[in-house]
Amino acid sequence: MPVVKIEMWEGRTKEQKAELARVITEALVRIAKTSPEHVHIIFEDVKKENWAIGGVLSSDL
Repeated sequence: MPVVKIEMWEGRTKEQKAELARVITEALVRIAKTSPEHVHIIFEDVKKENWAIGGVLSSDL
C-alpha cells in the first residue's frame, strides 16, 4: 500500500489537489504495479509562518 505525503504551503485549490492525486496515483499504478484503491495520498497544508528555509521563516521572505 503506497502512502504519499505531500507537504506544501497552503493555498492550492481543491481542483489542483484532485489533479495531483490523479496523476500521482496513475504514476504509482503504472510504475509500482499497484492498484488505485491501494494508493493513499495525504495533503498537508502548511502556513508560510510555520515553514523556514535557511533559518528564515518563509512568511518573511
